[in-house]
Amino acid sequence: MNKVFIIAEAGVNHNGSLDIAKKLIDVAADTGVDAIKFQTFKTNNIISKNAPKAKYQIKNTSTSETQYEMLKKLELSEKAHLALFQYCLKKNIQFLSTPFDHESISFLNSLGLKIFKIPSGEITNLPYLRHIGKLKKKVILSTGMSTIREIEDALNIIITSGTLKHNISLLHANTEYPTPFKDVNLLAMQTIANTFKVNVGYSDHTLGIEIPIAAVALGATIIEKHFTLDRNMNGPDHKASLEPNELKEMVRCIRNIEIALGNGIKTPSPSEKKNINIARKSIYYLNSFKKGHLIKESDLIMKRPGSGISPMLIDNIINRKLIKDVCQEDMLSWEDIG
Repeated sequence: MNKVFIIAEAGVNHNGSLDIAKKLIDVAADTGVDAIKFQTFKTNNIISKNAPKAKYQIKNTSTSETQYEMLKKLELSEKAHLALFQYCLKKNIQFLSTPFDHESISFLNSLGLKIFKIPSGEITNLPYLRHIGKLKKKVILSTGMSTIREIEDALNIIITSGTLKHNISLLHANTEYPTPFKDVNLLAMQTIANTFKVNVGYSDHTLGIEIPIAAVALGATIIEKHFTLDRNMNGPDHKASLEPNELKEMVRCIRNIEIALGNGIKTPSPSEKKNINIARKSIYYLNSFKKGHLIKESDLIMKRPGSGISPMLIDNIINRKLIKDVCQEDMLSWEDIG
């Protein structure tokens, strides 16, 4: 059985604090996720100073600051990244971070990251995609806001740059925080899988835990979900994030679902085999009959337990003669008819 790879997305929910970031690692490690993911960026490299905020960012942060000013406060230094990387090793959880610029890609590569996560906003950034493709690492590409054609173009760039196709996973996503249920379109994840023949997953921005659980039931091999220490904290992403107990419950449910999916072979399970004879029926005599009686279907009744002759074989019984007397409610046996 393939285990679902669960990424707890800390993102920028550390609010620029190394201490909060470490507490997020503690929570993630405790919930049983496979990895925790942060965001790595040099604000000067990724955004102009007059860039507007998204509506959800305006709603969740100060209206007086620009997006540049907001992100500058959330930028972690390389020294902080190294501390978090080492802390993840100590807590036995995989450290991941999404790079948003070339300098950050190179820095994360120097840390020895084995998986590179590409956010939805970079799916049309050819130089960025080419840079990551050249690293020949495992790649997880989010596809929010994109069309099938844009996904195909990004995939081709990463592959032609040197990354093997089987090392690339595509995440269905919707880049609205929080995502309305009517816009989730989970079946699009299966469309992506069928179109590109790669592993697929789901990066979730809905409120609650039911959608990522449903995604696993539909074939997601990777789940990514934002979490926070407290949804009431100030910051752009806290309101659309899970709190620790919710993250733990999501992980528990996903692990149960992946077990329940099984191997796809339809056969009695070990736990239910003991119930076969109890739940199924055998052929019984409806009345008492003498030796030589020609058996008709109306002479028989199907009753539990199922330890005798199966009703599926009734056509082999009809119009045969009894070779001995039988009593009402006796279980029919082959010895009765020779």
